[in-house]
Amino acid sequence: MKLFKLKKFHNEEDGAVTVDWVVLTAAVVGLGVAALAAVKKGTGKLTGEINSYLSSQTISTTF
Repeated sequence: MKLFKLKKFHNEEDGAVTVDWVVLTAAVVGLGVAALAAVKKGTGKLTGEINSYLSSQTISTTF
């Protein structure tokens, strides 16, 4: 009795496709995290500038 059927095991491609998708998904997630880190640095400075501009503005309410 054989433990593995070598020809069937050799011809199966489902596992290889799964590994490909896992690697591809990990790459997309990694690029997303890298993009988020790059955008986060720039938005912090811009938020501070907007805050200081809006804080210096006055609103006049005349009827």
